[in-house]
Amino acid sequence: MADRLRRVPDFDFDMLVIGSGPGGQKAAIAAAKLGRRVAVVDRPDMVGGVSIHTGTIPSKTLREAVLYLTGLTQRDLYGQSYRLKDDITVADLTARTQHVVGREVDVIRSQLSRNHVSLYAGTGRFVDPHTIALREVNGQERLLTSEHIVIATGTRPARPDSVEFDGRTIMDSDNVLALERVPRSMVIVGAGVIGMEYASMFAALGSKITVVEKRAGMLDMCDVEVIESLKYHLRDLAVTFRFGETVAAVERHARGTLTILESGKKIPADAVMYSAGRQGLTDELDLDKAGLTADRRGRITVDEHYRTEVPHIYAVGDVIGFPALAATSMEQGRSAAYHACGEPVGRMHNLQPIGIYTIPEISFVGRTEDQLTEDRVPFEVGISRYRELARGQIIGDSHGMLKLLVSPEDRTLLGVHCFGTGATELIHIGQSVMGCGGTVDYLVDAVFNYPTLAESYKVAALDATNRLRQIDRIGD
Repeated sequence: MADRLRRVPDFDFDMLVIGSGPGGQKAAIAAAKLGRRVAVVDRPDMVGGVSIHTGTIPSKTLREAVLYLTGLTQRDLYGQSYRLKDDITVADLTARTQHVVGREVDVIRSQLSRNHVSLYAGTGRFVDPHTIALREVNGQERLLTSEHIVIATGTRPARPDSVEFDGRTIMDSDNVLALERVPRSMVIVGAGVIGMEYASMFAALGSKITVVEKRAGMLDMCDVEVIESLKYHLRDLAVTFRFGETVAAVERHARGTLTILESGKKIPADAVMYSAGRQGLTDELDLDKAGLTADRRGRITVDEHYRTEVPHIYAVGDVIGFPALAATSMEQGRSAAYHACGEPVGRMHNLQPIGIYTIPEISFVGRTEDQLTEDRVPFEVGISRYRELARGQIIGDSHGMLKLLVSPEDRTLLGVHCFGTGATELIHIGQSVMGCGGTVDYLVDAVFNYPTLAESYKVAALDATNRLRQIDRIGD
C-alpha cells in the first residue's frame, strides 16, 4: 500500500539544459520533439554558445571574408599582386561576421521557441542534484527543478597565469575578434587547430606571423604529407615556425610586444595570441552540490550514453573533452536526450570526419599512414592532385590533393585525406563509402559530375587500383 501511495517528485521540467551551444541546443530540441517539458539556461549575450559568438561561426566567417577581400585564391589566375581591396580594415572583416552571427542567433531562438523550449536568461548553478539556481540578469535568483539535467557549458581559452593578458596586444582566441586593427606582425603561441587557423588567416592578410610551439611539429593527428604541404604554403605567406620552443615571458612595450623564448630568442611583434588549449566552464556550477567533480581542465567524465557519475545528469560537448567539435557535440546532445527519455538511439559512428579551416583547408576521416604502419595494417595509396583536374584549373587551385588509403586484402577504404579548396565538403563522399563498407572499386565505377573536385575520388581510386594491379601481376 505504501508503494502505491508514494508520490513521484513534481519537477518543473523533464529536462533542463545548461548552455545553448551546439550540444545543449540539440539536446533540448530532441527532448522537446519527444514531448518532454524542456528548459535551457544561458546568458542572454551567449545564445548559441561559444560556437556562435567566439568560436566556429565567427572564425569561419572571418576566414571567408579574408579569402574574398585578399583575392588569395585567385592569384594563380590573375597574378600574385591581385587583391580585391588594398587596405583591409577590421571593420571590413567583422561586418560579415556580425551579420552571420546575428542571423544564427535568430535561427536558434526561433528553433527553441517553435519547439516550446523555455529559454531562461542568466547563469545556473547546482543547489542539489535536481535543482538549479538561476541567477537572472537583474541579479535575482530563482530555483528550477528538473528530472534530468544536461551540462553543456562549453569551454573558454586556457590562459597561462604567467602572462598578463590585456585583450588588445596580448590576447587569446576570443579577443582576436575584437581587434582594433589588423596587426602588421603577430606571434601565435600554440600550433594546434585554432592557432593554425588564425595563423593562416592573418598571414593571408599580410601580417608577418611567427608560430611558437613547444612540440616538435603541428597537427600531429593529420597525414604527414598534408601537414608538409600546409607548412610549405604558410611559409610561402611568410609564416615563421619555431618548433621545440617554449615561451619564457611576454613583455608589453610602447611600440608593441617582445616574446622571449627559453632558448634566448626574442621576437618583436605588434601582438601576441595564445592558443594554449581550452578550459571547461564548470568552476561556477557548484558541481559538488550535485555530487559531481571536474578534472583540472574543468572537464566532466561521462559514460557511453553521456551520463555523469550521477545517472540523471548528462554532459555533452566541449566540456567533456575530445573531440570538442561542434559537429560531434550536436550528436552527443541528441544521443543524451534520447537516452534520458528512454528512446532507442544508435551509437555515434566512429568514422567522424575532422575539418580544419586553415588556408588551404584540411579534412580527413579514418586512419593515417603512420597509424596504419604502427598497427601493421597493409595499405596502398591512391592520390589525385587538383592541378590534374579541369575543376582545379578553373578555380585556380593547383596545390590541392586527395589521398585514399586502400586495403589490398578486401579493397575497402582505410582512410581519406584531403587538402585544398572544399576539403571539408569533399570528405563526406569518402566517409559515406567507408561507413557503408564500400570498396575502391565503387569509386572506380561511379560516374562523377564533370568538371568537379569530387572527380578527384575517381582519379585517386584509379591510381590506387593501378598500384594494386601491379602488385598482383608481380605476384602471379
